[in-house]
Amino acid sequence: MSDTKQVALVTGAAKGIGLAIAKRLSSDGMTVVINSHHTLTDEEKQSFSDAGFSFDNLVGDVANEADAEKIVGEVVEKYGQIDVLVNNAGITKDKLLSRLKLADFKAVIDTNLVGAFNMTKFAMKFMQKSRSGAIVNLSSISGLHGNLGQANYSASKAGLVGLTKTAAREGALRNIRCNAVAPGMVATDMTGKMSERRQKEFTDQIPLKRFAEPDEIADAVAFLIHNQYITGQVVTVDGGLTI
Repeated sequence: MSDTKQVALVTGAAKGIGLAIAKRLSSDGMTVVINSHHTLTDEEKQSFSDAGFSFDNLVGDVANEADAEKIVGEVVEKYGQIDVLVNNAGITKDKLLSRLKLADFKAVIDTNLVGAFNMTKFAMKFMQKSRSGAIVNLSSISGLHGNLGQANYSASKAGLVGLTKTAAREGALRNIRCNAVAPGMVATDMTGKMSERRQKEFTDQIPLKRFAEPDEIADAVAFLIHNQYITGQVVTVDGGLTI
């Protein structure tokens, strides 16, 4: 596949890691369609324009099966193809397991795991016809090792690992690759809400002594998209935190 002709769909790409991934794939010569749960604000649109990044924005809830089907369908209808899918959409509702409400557990599972399942299912249906495609799921070290107060988030991200490996086995029959990236601590709005004390506690545990920048996670995603002989793998990008 030629990068200049590839069409990439990135979910949850209004900011943070998703935005960094969208910009990176655009700089690689791809046509990028970003999905967001809400209509982009003027500030968010400006962040794209400032980077010289032209984009299509499709609003929809990936956890909703009908929305997911519509998003993929609109990409294929407009561009005639979908070569790359990055399942980045995710939320957190952190609380200790004994205090976690079932509704909050389900909400995180629905967005982080069911959403990725929905998008993968509909994208793979088209990719199977074209006999090519690359899918990257954003997991987390929390999904590999667990984390205090994140039973729902960890479960959703661990589920993504299983989804990734199964999609890789099934997709290989039609030359579709599926991999995952498991970031550690990343400098985003989400981690920015942590107290300075908590951030320092994490930083002290990281051998490289800093949080990752979103662009560094985007680099790993791009690597997995471009390498034609990697599938079914989970690449940890955590500065050595889980050594």
